[in-house]
Amino acid sequence: MLKQIRVRPGDPVNLAGRDPSSTPTAPPGGRRAAEAQAADQLAVIGELQTRLYAERRRSLLVVLQGVNCAGKSEAIRHVLCGMDPAGTRVVSFKAPTEHELAHDFLWRVHTQAPAAGQIAVFNRSPYDDVTTARVRRLAPQQVWRARFEHINAFERLLGDRGTRVLKCFLHLSKEEQGRRMRARAEDPAQRWKVTADDIADHQKYDDYTQAFGEMIDRTSTEETPWWVIPADQDWYRDWAVAEVLLRALKDIDPKYPTLPKIPASKTL
Repeated sequence: MLKQIRVRPGDPVNLAGRDPSSTPTAPPGGRRAAEAQAADQLAVIGELQTRLYAERRRSLLVVLQGVNCAGKSEAIRHVLCGMDPAGTRVVSFKAPTEHELAHDFLWRVHTQAPAAGQIAVFNRSPYDDVTTARVRRLAPQQVWRARFEHINAFERLLGDRGTRVLKCFLHLSKEEQGRRMRARAEDPAQRWKVTADDIADHQKYDDYTQAFGEMIDRTSTEETPWWVIPADQDWYRDWAVAEVLLRALKDIDPKYPTLPKIPASKTL
């Protein structure tokens, strides 16, 4: 059902040709129907996450990537609200520190990978090291281009260890990004979120689109495909992220562990 937003290996993504305001595979009835489904979606996600945590054998890493204002934090709040905090955590990657820069670019990422039984959500990810580093010219081309295969190898390593990697790209239009940035700038409670770098990056929207497109083309594999989710409409973005997460958890199909039989005792 969600095949329209899944990028299979070898299929060119062509982000410029995808409509960020579209709602492919949305339930009949649109926003109202999607919001009506939310409680059931999140209840099943919560149950499966509890099983995953109890099983303590496998784990799930959810990567949310996109331009500024695409709604990564909002999507995280939506899909995590029904989960047990004991088995989930969110990691938000900022500009690397001097200490982190003294290591390879995946060093800080590997330390944040989920342990057995956990769901970890990356708000931004090592994919900034092949997109932001490219557009802002923070690294030479021969360096960031080599990182595609490093990331693919890293995700294979996680998969061999029992971690499913789920990658969602929130595809926001330049017009909607500009509208959201202006709304933030005009709101005293949101103004702090808008930086000079954000404004400069908005002017380079087309460069970022090209960089994200190549990123998806080069790193969408059979085991860890990218899901390109139109993000202009908040309700659809949240529904689609939850649906992709729900299907991944159903596919993992975690089980409650079987406990040894407890002998009868008057003290129990």
